[in-house]
Amino acid sequence: MKTPLFRLQYELNDDIPYSEAGADNGAKLTERIVDSDVKEIIDITSKLSPKNWLRWLNNHKDEYPSMVVLPLSTFTPEAMRYRMEGKRPKVLFFTRPLHTLYKLNECLYTANELMDNGVYLCCHSMTAILQRKLLETKYPWGVRFVVVRSHYLWHRVCPKLRLTRKLYFTLTEGKNRTFSRVEILGRLYRAGFEVVDEQFRQGEFFITARKVKPPVQDTEPTGSPIIHLQRKGKDGKDIVVHKFRTMYTYSEYIQTYIYRYQNLQSGGKFKDDYRVTMGGRFLRKVWLDELPMVWNLVRGDMKLVGVRPLSKQYFNLYTPEMQELRTRTKPGLLPPFYYERKSPETLEEVQESERRYLEAYFKAPFKTDWRYFWGIVGNILFHRKHSA
Repeated sequence: MKTPLFRLQYELNDDIPYSEAGADNGAKLTERIVDSDVKEIIDITSKLSPKNWLRWLNNHKDEYPSMVVLPLSTFTPEAMRYRMEGKRPKVLFFTRPLHTLYKLNECLYTANELMDNGVYLCCHSMTAILQRKLLETKYPWGVRFVVVRSHYLWHRVCPKLRLTRKLYFTLTEGKNRTFSRVEILGRLYRAGFEVVDEQFRQGEFFITARKVKPPVQDTEPTGSPIIHLQRKGKDGKDIVVHKFRTMYTYSEYIQTYIYRYQNLQSGGKFKDDYRVTMGGRFLRKVWLDELPMVWNLVRGDMKLVGVRPLSKQYFNLYTPEMQELRTRTKPGLLPPFYYERKSPETLEEVQESERRYLEAYFKAPFKTDWRYFWGIVGNILFHRKHSA
């Protein structure tokens, strides 16, 4: 099933629906909820404008025993635990926007700790593109250019850079950061939630998620230009590969979510992958994104030609037979599907392409890699193949 990208129809008027796609998704969501109270709560709140959403929660928070509303002043781990002590809600609402929370990941992890599996979390936030559109409506053209870019640098770039992070949080307490839609979804998945509905309406981004597991306990993703990714190497051992960042921060945590709703394109990558930034698309087109992988070649983790190093989530989509074949040799910088004149379109076709390469490689390693190398170079130069 393919879900088209949301159409951003930015409207400040509370009477105009923000997104038709979001409204449709909300209707389908309530059909999947068994508990009648939870179904009624989410059905009502998913159709309200931001102001009416908050008003309804404040007016009805004592009427539904299944619902717990965390007010604006509650968002520290200690206050959250005190507020929810002795309560086992079926649906939890964050009334404060996610982009205004100082330690957002800590808040989400604490919520996960206090919730049972299957409990719904409803929250909202401003996103980067919504913030940009809002600023564009407030300022004339000459001032708009400076304001929008200054806001982006201060509230989006500075919190992620090591040199400016401490200053930013000292001055702002992290209360007005700018998150991309992808980063918000990724933070929820990292905190152990599964997103079941997302919609834009009247200038804000609303998310309904369900707790499905404990939070991921790893180091927090960095916003630096060079990223370090865990991938499956020879003998199934984990290796760290290095690339220039082409996706939004926290993109890696929503790979399963993307796979569920997006088709694959040539080469087995996701079609219309909205995790990729505008600058990232350029880097991939000219093959610069994989330049840092040369360090993996020097270290001996990878070889020049070979199957692509895969994340754990993507690796698990392969058949057991192909998983075993792949881990008998090192992954490569130039994957075999670039050798094909007609690029594979589906995951099954990608696996068949890799199978042909691996079976030939195990019979004649040097000869196979030599032939594939020149075939890939020819396709890049004359048939406009680019990094996926």
